[in-house]
Parts: sequence; C-alpha cells; structure tokens
Amino acid sequence: MATITVAAIIPTLNEESSLRRSLPEVLSAADEVVVSDGGSRDNTLRLAKELGARTISGAPGRGPQLNRGAAATRSDALVFLHADTRLPDGALPAIREAIDSGKVGGGFQVRFDTDHRAMALGSRLVRLRTRLTQCPLGDQAQFVSRAIFNELGGFRDWPALEDLDLIRRMKRRGEVVVLPLEATTSARRYLEEGIGRTVALNWLIWALYFAGVSPQRLARLYRPRQASTDQAEPRKRQKT
Repeated sequence: MATITVAAIIPTLNEESSLRRSLPEVLSAADEVVVSDGGSRDNTLRLAKELGARTISGAPGRGPQLNRGAAATRSDALVFLHADTRLPDGALPAIREAIDSGKVGGGFQVRFDTDHRAMALGSRLVRLRTRLTQCPLGDQAQFVSRAIFNELGGFRDWPALEDLDLIRRMKRRGEVVVLPLEATTSARRYLEEGIGRTVALNWLIWALYFAGVSPQRLARLYRPRQASTDQAEPRKRQKT
C-alpha cells in the first residue's frame, strides 16, 4: 500500500520571525510545504523561499489563503498550521495513520510556548474544551484528507471561526480524531491582552456562535486593541 502523503499549508502576513523558528521543522517532516501569504511587508516570502518552501500570494484572509495553499498541493492529506505553531515529534506519521485508518481528519492537543504559571490553566482549559467538543481548532494543527476537504469545499470565507466551521462540517462527514501528541502554540495573545480577559472573550465568542450570532458580527470581538494594522491579518487568537 502506498504511503499517504501530507502537505502542510501555512498562512502568513508579516510572520518572518515566527517562520524562522517553525518552518525548518515542517520542511523536514511534510511531503509538501506551502506558505500562502496575504501581502507581507517584511521578509516572510523571501525567508520561506530560502528555506525551501513553495510560496503563493494573494489577498489576505485566513480561509482563502488556506484554500489557495491547499489547491497548490497534490498530497493525500492536508495539515493547516499557524506560523507560530510547531508540530510535535511524530506528527506526520500520526496523521498518516489516522487518515489510513479511515478518519476524515482531526487535530492535536496543545501546549503553550511559555513557562508562565497561569498558562498551565490555559492548557487545561483547551484540553477540557477539546474533550467536550471534539473540535480541535486552527492552533491545534487541523488536518483532513484531501478528498474530504474537496468534498466540503474547503474553508469558508469568514472573518472569524473558519476553523471551527470546517471541523464541524468534517464531523458530519465522518470520524474526527484528537491525537494525544501536543502541538506547541504561541501564548502571545494571552500575555499581550491578559490571560483572564482572553479566556473569557473566547468562551463568550463560542457561546454567541452556537447561539446563532454570525461570524461577521463576532469578528468585531476578535480585533485586537491595536486595531487597524491587524484587522486583515490572518494571525490567530487562541480559542481556549
């Protein structure tokens, strides 16, 4: 039986420093790596090319950027990574095994890249949310078989929660798995905006979403306080 191939797609907007840390590990593990850029003004694209990734460019917006990146690959499975999320050792064999066993996709557990004591609570809350919902999100390295991704039409062009929407549609199509390995993701937003405030806001957004509030309205809550330069930026807010 042929080995399942895996492509990694990374959406970027001014992520030079994050890619410098995360991209070499991805390149050494995945069969294909595409950096899908949304108009970076720093050296993101040049660095990605120098390190050996394929690059494509287009309008900003995480869903469309991920869709463009997926369309530029041919692998059997796709894993979507934020620029400041790092895959655990053994991630690619685990993805191949999950897809080969008939899972439509899934994601990983998560840990944060800081020893800040309060972030231990953040990790536990993510685990609780993941266990209750079985919905691993974008900062948990979502992965999916290409066949299912194409069947679902990829990510929606939403200003927020496109990762939650995709995983919910995947669950309606088949079995989703949360792998026990831990992806390492940035605690940047928590530490910049306040851990308690960020946790409370993320849970509020989830509650409003499930109550029927549109992603377009919820996107207003996602905008960081420094506003304008980040409004179109497809960087993540951890969704504890």
